[in-house]
Amino acid sequence: MTAEMISDHEFSLFQELMHTLAGVYLPPNKKSLVWTRLSRRLRDLDMNCLGDYFRSINSGRNPLELQRAVDLLTTHETYFFREPQHFDFLVTPILSAPRTGNDFRVWSAASSTGEEAYSIAMLLMQQLGATQSWQVFGSDISIDAVEKARAGIYRTQRIEHMPDGYLQRYCLRGIGREEGTLRIKDEVIGHVRFAQINLNRPLPDIGTFDVIFLRNVLIYFDTPTRQQVVERLVQRLKPKGWLFIGHSENLGNVTTSLRQCQPSIYRRT
Repeated sequence: MTAEMISDHEFSLFQELMHTLAGVYLPPNKKSLVWTRLSRRLRDLDMNCLGDYFRSINSGRNPLELQRAVDLLTTHETYFFREPQHFDFLVTPILSAPRTGNDFRVWSAASSTGEEAYSIAMLLMQQLGATQSWQVFGSDISIDAVEKARAGIYRTQRIEHMPDGYLQRYCLRGIGREEGTLRIKDEVIGHVRFAQINLNRPLPDIGTFDVIFLRNVLIYFDTPTRQQVVERLVQRLKPKGWLFIGHSENLGNVTTSLRQCQPSIYRRT
């Protein structure tokens, strides 16, 4: 099955849907991706074409199926300690600097299935210990991804960049039928909370944060959406708080509320 199985008109419907709901722009070269990710769902529902599927989810009568479509069309590629330079910077200078207040909070704003959030939590456990007051909050537009993150169970292929000793210290290896998996230890999970949040909508009352990770997300937005999303996050940053974006991203012409300290690392002014 190829992109020819989805017409230009059908593709445009899903383009508009994803931009409206999630702020995500699907360029024309994603036509085959849309078909590949949705065609199995068509078979499950015994539907003949994507036009029928679109009319079904756009009718307002099936919000769960609409959410499933959004889940299928958003990207969830991630692994533990991705872009390790950011974690080094989190240790020095951020965590090594004197802090006012006792509660240190980090938001993984597009946490996918949770590897980023748990990477941050393991690092904070290593640097701050279990007794200090700190929290990691992870969010994603995908309900399925959030549920997987809450479970804290992963394939061991995702640990290539995990620092030495972290696997033994903060994870449990699966045995028997669970061999090849790991589970985050409860002492780490206890500091992490997850919720489903659409960054393209007004944010719920989630408090403020010392650090926000928003990595490898802005590349999927057009400039007006980038501006709106970043401004929402800036309002959730504490004074002098830090924002990390992906190494292939930048905030040029996006905001004047943040000062670039290094490529992909910004601070609230």
